[in-house]
Order: sequence, then structure tokens, then C-alpha cells
Amino acid sequence: MELDQNTVLIGMFAIMLIGILSGIHIGFAFGITALLGNVILFGGIDGDWEGGFDIAIAGVGSVAYEYLRSEVFATIPLFMLLGDFVNKSGSARDLYNLINRGLKKIPGRLAVATVAGNAVFAAVTGVSIAAAAAFSRIAYPQMRHHGYNRQFALGSVAGSACLGMIIPPSVLLIVWGIIAEKSIAQLFIAGALPGLILATLYMIYIGVRATIKPELAPAVRDEGEDELSRSEVASGLGIGALILIVLGGIWGGLFTPTEAGGVGAACAMGLGILKGMRLKDLAIAVVDSGKAAAPIMFLLLTANMYAKFMEAAGMSELIRETFATYNLGELGIMLVIIFIWLALGMILDSISIILITVPIFAPITEPFFDPIAFGIFGILVIEAGLLTPPFGLLVYTVKGAVEDKSVRLAEIFKGSIPYWILMLVVMLLIWYMPEVATWLPSKML
Repeated sequence: MELDQNTVLIGMFAIMLIGILSGIHIGFAFGITALLGNVILFGGIDGDWEGGFDIAIAGVGSVAYEYLRSEVFATIPLFMLLGDFVNKSGSARDLYNLINRGLKKIPGRLAVATVAGNAVFAAVTGVSIAAAAAFSRIAYPQMRHHGYNRQFALGSVAGSACLGMIIPPSVLLIVWGIIAEKSIAQLFIAGALPGLILATLYMIYIGVRATIKPELAPAVRDEGEDELSRSEVASGLGIGALILIVLGGIWGGLFTPTEAGGVGAACAMGLGILKGMRLKDLAIAVVDSGKAAAPIMFLLLTANMYAKFMEAAGMSELIRETFATYNLGELGIMLVIIFIWLALGMILDSISIILITVPIFAPITEPFFDPIAFGIFGILVIEAGLLTPPFGLLVYTVKGAVEDKSVRLAEIFKGSIPYWILMLVVMLLIWYMPEVATWLPSKML
């Protein structure tokens, strides 16, 4: 069979997907197929295999030098370190208790406090998995102790954890900005309003459900509850100050996202020391965040290698020609993209989906969908995949984090359905009104 660019492109894409689905680490799948694809593209088609190999190897060094030396790559480990300091110091628990005490008159207040706590926690760390693990151990036992329906409680924990990837700063927004080559600061600001709308819808849903069916979320009796100590109040308020420093610095133009991550991590470390963290605890937080960030950095490097290969092979042109051949139009293109994202969400994690699809979809949609609004739209759809069976990464995280081992995955999936639907509602809002995502960046930057 005669080789051409499209044959090489489709063949390498198929090999990459087969490798991932068969259990090969996605980073190696990206790297190997990109290297092999470049060898064939620049050498195999013309018969100059040695020249193709030299070009492919040079491309690896070029991508590594270009991306790993960029300060943008430091943003991810810095924000993850910030989140580890906050979580391990116990400040997240103090924050939850403080919010819970301030919502005494609201139906389903423990579940509402879980959403509010996740929203604030997200605004500090931007990591859904960390939020899901933290609030599974903080909020779920409290809700069950006060008689909350188990499925209702589990759904509020898993569903609200998705806020971590839409409310800035968010690891997914950083990854999207790197892969799509868009301003991370603009993406951060663009995610604020949709994130707050989503959090508000979650709280309204909980309040309405708790009012209609009080047995789902019985009123909490305050008798016998210990008063919050001064240190707990100070710690909870300290999280608020941390948000103002990090996001205020970005929005006010004082810091770049990378600098804000460094300042935020230093402030979170100071908060942790005030909370009693010692040198050993700080070292554990640094090591744990490094272990979590390193695979992401490797993924970003190999994904950029693969993106460069797809660009050279003409992937965007091939997709455009395919859409034009079938005359799908803008609506058809968006429906195909949504279907692909939700389907991939059943089997892959969010970062992997972004790395595979954004280099393809972003150039195609740019003529008719504002790139910043499309980023927020995409994060919402991909995050919905975290609650979509059978993969549902957040669902598995909650299952593993709760101490009640009788909890079944089906209960968490069922409890998460309303939150999944509300995410799609906000997604449709951005689709039809991109200004929801673009208004703040246009005013602030």
C-alpha cells in the first residue's frame, strides 16, 4: 500500500488509541506514536528512513527544550503544592466547619456547605481529585451522622468536586492553555462566572430537594456541637485571604499565573506552619505534590510531541475536509465533538482527553466559537465525563476515600446524575451565550 500523509496520520492515531485502551501508559503511547509517525512521515514516504529518523529525534529535543523551559509548566506543580499544604494542614476541614455554621437556616445545609466548601477549595487548589478525596472524609461522615440519605450525601460530594476544574485556578485550565496556546490568565478569569453559576445551581437543587423531601437531609440540631475555636475560624478565613491573594493578584495584573502559584504555595505553607505543620509534614506535602505533578508534566511533554506530529501531518485539514464533505455545519461539528468527549470520558481521565482532542478540535472551532469560551465549554463537557460510567474518575475517588466500605459505585453514580445534568445546562448556556465566559476577561484584561 502506498503511503501518504493521511494514511500515516490515521494509522498512528489508531495505534495510539489501541495502545491506550490496551493498558499502555498514555505518555508512552503519545511519545512512541509521535516518534514513529515522524520517522514514517519525513522518511518512509520518500524512502529516506535515516533522514526521517534524524528529523524525528531532533524534533524530540526541540519540543523538550521549547516546552520544559517555559515557566508556564511550573504553574501545575505550584498549585498542586498549594493544595497539598491546605489539605494536609487541616485548613480544608476548618473551612467546611466555618461554612457549615454560617448556613444554619438553609435546608440541606451540610450538603450546601459541601458545595460551598468545594467551590472555595477549588478556588485555592483547582484539583478535583484532591477536593473529592478531602470532602469524602470531611463532609460525608458528618452528613451520615446527622441522618442524610447516603446516595444524596455521596452525590453532593462527587458532584461538587467537579467545581475544582472550572473555578480558577484549575489544573485543566492550565493544561488547556498550554495545549491550545491560549492565555491561562484569560482562561482563569473566564471560568469564574460559569463556575459560580454552576455552584449556585447545585445549592439551589440541594435546597429544593431537601425542602420537598426532608428525609433526604434532616435538619441538623446544633445542641451539643462544639463551638469553633479561634484557630479554626482564623484558618477558615485564612483560606479566603489566600484566594484573594492568588486570584486577586492574577486578575489585578500583579502576578502571572505561575507567579501566583508560587506566592500562593508560600502563603499556604505559612498557613500550614501556623496550623502546626512541622518540617516533616511540609516535606511530605512537597514529595506528594511532586509525585502527583510529575506524571502530568511527562504527559504534557509527550502530548506536545504528538500535537506537533499531527500538525505536520495535516490533521486539522483532514478533519475540516471530512466535516465539509458531510456538510455538518457548525451545529453538527459541535454535536460530534460533544459526543466524542462524553464517550472518551467513560474510559479516559480529563487530562488525557484534553491532550488527545484539543489540538484537533481547537483549530476547527476557532472560526465560529470564541477560543476562550470554547475552553470553558470543553472543560465542562470533559468534567461531566468524570461522573459518567463506567470510568467516572471522581466516583472511584469518592468510593476509595470514604471509610464506609459498604458504599457501592452505583449509589455514587446515581447520586451524581443531577449534578451531571446541571453541568450540561451551564455548558449549553456558554454554547448559546459565549459572553458568559468572555465578559469578565474583556473587562479585566
